[in-house]
This record gives sequence, C-alpha cells and structure tokens, in this order.
Amino acid sequence: MGSVARIRVIVRRLPILLLAIAVLAVGVASAFHTPAIAQEQQPRGWSLRELLFPRRSERIEPPLDIQKAKPRLKARKPRAPRPPAEPEIPIVEKTPDARVVLVVGDFMAAGLAEGLVTAFAENPGVRIVARSNGSSGFVRDDFYNWPEQIKSLIEAEKPAAVVVMLGSNDRQQMRVNDVREQPRSENWTKEYERRTDALGKAVASTKVPFLWVGMPAFRVSKMTSDMLAFNDIYHSAAETNGGEFVDVWDGFVDENGAFVTTGPDINGQAVRLRSDDGINVSKAGKRKLAFYTEKPLMKILGLTAPGGVVTASAPAGAPVEVPSPVAAPIVVDRTVPMLLNDPALDGGSALLGAAAPAKTDANLPGEKLVIEGKASDASPGRADDFSWPPKNQPATAAASETTTAINR
Repeated sequence: MGSVARIRVIVRRLPILLLAIAVLAVGVASAFHTPAIAQEQQPRGWSLRELLFPRRSERIEPPLDIQKAKPRLKARKPRAPRPPAEPEIPIVEKTPDARVVLVVGDFMAAGLAEGLVTAFAENPGVRIVARSNGSSGFVRDDFYNWPEQIKSLIEAEKPAAVVVMLGSNDRQQMRVNDVREQPRSENWTKEYERRTDALGKAVASTKVPFLWVGMPAFRVSKMTSDMLAFNDIYHSAAETNGGEFVDVWDGFVDENGAFVTTGPDINGQAVRLRSDDGINVSKAGKRKLAFYTEKPLMKILGLTAPGGVVTASAPAGAPVEVPSPVAAPIVVDRTVPMLLNDPALDGGSALLGAAAPAKTDANLPGEKLVIEGKASDASPGRADDFSWPPKNQPATAAASETTTAINR
C-alpha cells in the first residue's frame, strides 16, 4: 500500500516536474547564448523570457516592404498670383487759383472724394476738397444738420461746384413732433422729403452749381430697396432746386439688377468693387463712383477732359463749348437722272410730270388694251395664234389634212 501511494503522489506531481525541467532547460540555453554580433551569424536560441518579454533591441521589425507607409503630405496648390498693384497716379501741385470742388456727405461721400482726387490728379487747375461726416445723415439732424452747415462750408471754401452724396445712414427711426416714426412710414417719408429739399434750397441759395450723387446697391436686400426709394427723393430734391442728379446704380449691380461684389471697373476689367461687409466700396469702386460724376462735373467746370485746362474767361459753372473745326467742302459729282421714256438720252430739263404728256392715238393696239381692254389680233404663226384654220395656210389644204387624219 505504501508503494501505491508513492506512485500516486509522483503522478500528481509529474506536470510540475516536467514544467521545472523545461524551465531549467531554457535557463541552461540562455546561459550559453552567443553575443549580439555572433547572433547575426549563428541561429538564435529560444527562451521563454525572450518570447514573453523581448528586449527593445531584440524586437523583430517587419521588413521595409510591409511596413506601414507613412502618409504623404498633400502638395499645396500654388496660389494664384496676385494682380500687380495699380501704379499710383502722382498728384500734381495745384495752382493758387485752382477751382475747388466741395464734396459733402457721409462715408460714401468720402470714398467719392478719393475717386475724384484720382480722376483730377493730373489737373493743376482743379482741387478736390472733402468735408464729409461719416455718421451723418438727414435723420439725425441733432447730430449734424447739413442744411445749416452747408452754407458756412461754401462760404469758407468758395467752391466752383458742390457734390452731395448722403443718405446711407438714414435707415433708422426719426423723431417727428416728439414721435419716433418708423423708416419709410408716411410721416417719416414726408419729413425726410422736407429735410432733403431744405439741403437743396440751401445750396441753391449760394448760387453755386451742384451735383447730387445717388446711392448704390448694398448686399442686404432690404437696404437695397430702401436706397431705391431714397434715390427717388434725392432726384426730386436736386432737380427742384436747379441741381443735377447723378445715377450710379447700374455700375454696382449685374444685368438682373442684383448687388455684385465684383464687377467691371472704368476700363472694363473685372475687379473687386465692394468690401466684405457689402457696404463700403473698394479703391476701384471709389474710382467708379467718380467716373459717373466726372462728365457732369467737367461740364460745370468748362472742361473737355479731367486733365484739360479750365478756360480763364469762363465763369464758375458756365460750360464752355469747344468750336468744331470747319470741314472742307465735299465735292459731289451728280449725274443727271435718266428717264425711262427718253431713249435718245437728250437730258431733258423738266421733271417727270411737269408737262402734260402728249395725246396718243386711241387706235393704237396698246391704247386699246389699256383703255378698252381689247387685245390685238395675234400675228399669223405666233404662239398665241389659235385661229382655225391657220391664217398662213389655205383652208382647203387644212380640211384635206384633217379628213385624212380621221380616216387613218
């Protein structure tokens, strides 16, 4: 019984013994492991420790051909070259007696003044003076009252012409008889018309010719519709008081009348006309505003071109007509009319119908056809001669031929 018990104990402990022998074998193999340099030349030994916890230097890296490819950086697209900057137009020194153009209004008027400065930069006889107030308008006359201020500005600057551009800040409530009226309501509109007319009368009382430049379109559709209504009021105020309204609307919209940020400049090239806010204008947009104002302004100043010279004898505001060169007389060789009923080409001096036509013979075939409608007899043998028997053949011969044809 004792031996049987020992065998059972040995059998139970056999797995542990086998595991210990295996660990001992691994240890002995690792003791005789060759160095790293020799390992490259000889096959590598195996150990449980290396299998479970390999050293960093002994980790097996996958071949280069199956390593995970690193993501390549996307090549940046080349940026579009910026258009070359427009050359600055040098502003010539103005003469002491240069004519002054006074530009008044809000921040849009300030941009218009910059465009006019560029337009007349090379003209020493024209000087642009800007007296704008960026936040002003007709609604807040308590902040800045243009009908009252314009007279003092004209007296100080003594301009030859005044340019008004005002109204972009007026889309707000207005106090009318201590009541705040909503924009474009009935009472608001009546008071707005009265204030714009007051400015027109104030400028007209100084006897200085003036231009009233309308508002352009804006990005906000409601603002654009309001500006259209305002422009009608400005147009009426300008013409009622002897001024001229300058419409710039078509220069800042597309063919459908919608607001555009980019459009043609004064040379027809596509440029950016408005800023990102959809309200302010760019440098090219300011020059385009001035482009619409140049022609009527040059007419007031008596110029034929922005760089032209003002005629000394022309009074302020009087347009000067440039005499056109006398054209050389043009020699025209005339041919005497040829009459259709003049086969002799004798060149009669009387016009057709001047003399009563000579009476023709009523018995002529043509006259009978025209007057009586009787055609003349056909000539024998002609295609329209349908007489039978034919007049150019004897009747007996024709009869005999007919009889023979029937008998056959």
